Amino acid sequence: MTTAFLPELPQLMVEEQVRAALLEDLGRAGDITTNATIGPDRQATAEMNSRELGIIAGLPLAEAAFRLINPAIKFQALLADGARVEPGTMIARISGPARGLLSVERVALNYLMHLSGIATYTARFADAIAHTSAKVTCTRKTIPGLRSVEKYAVRCGGGSSHRYGLDDAILIKDNHIAVAGGIAEALKAAKAFAGHLVKIEIEVDTLEQFETVLKEGADVCLLDNMGPEMLRKAVEMNQGRIVLEASGNVNLDTIKAIAETGVDYISTSKITMAAPTLDIGLDMAIG
Repeated sequence: MTTAFLPELPQLMVEEQVRAALLEDLGRAGDITTNATIGPDRQATAEMNSRELGIIAGLPLAEAAFRLINPAIKFQALLADGARVEPGTMIARISGPARGLLSVERVALNYLMHLSGIATYTARFADAIAHTSAKVTCTRKTIPGLRSVEKYAVRCGGGSSHRYGLDDAILIKDNHIAVAGGIAEALKAAKAFAGHLVKIEIEVDTLEQFETVLKEGADVCLLDNMGPEMLRKAVEMNQGRIVLEASGNVNLDTIKAIAETGVDYISTSKITMAAPTLDIGLDMAIG
């Protein structure tokens, strides 16, 4: 199996994201605590260390935060996103004007801890099904404004990405089917509308509905809230014709059994919405 390249965040996206976060934190007057207590010529050094087992994600955003606050700050990443760390692992060294380091540390750590937490949690799901051909994938359930970087973190943890938004694939869900008048009607309309590069996925929750999908044709079928036995029957009915995605009641206790049914993808919002942050510390000293 070909190993997927690690994802990379375009610098323009990173800077836009981080600039907004810095402006939010600096408010109307900047860091008045640091400006009141630290002279403008004071230099400092800092070390970022992991305090837990995990996978790192978000270093480009942390680096951008320090660079944008003051270009004189030097940020040296000691490993790359996707790296597995243990408690005590040093992640980065930073040095430069102390005011900049103090003013930006929270924003940099917020990104790094949140995204590393997602990568770490995703890896737990991915590791649980590594013996199968199934892949765990995230959904559009992300924090508003953070979707691109949260999905990046999922990929750093060994997961894959579902749709980035409403415009990159057609996903016909139960409410679409109800309003369109049925599965056949919804699929016919979608095929008439879609460009040749746009994939069509449709959600079903019974094997009878799935049988209709197989007759009408689709690129992907989302098998919603089906237990392992029903999923296994769907895989047998499918005979490799279309891509199958399982969803619903996916957690670390259930994902192994779901993957072993033979589905291609398992989607869950938990890897973005329920991931705990990874504890990362930043210790500073006079430079």
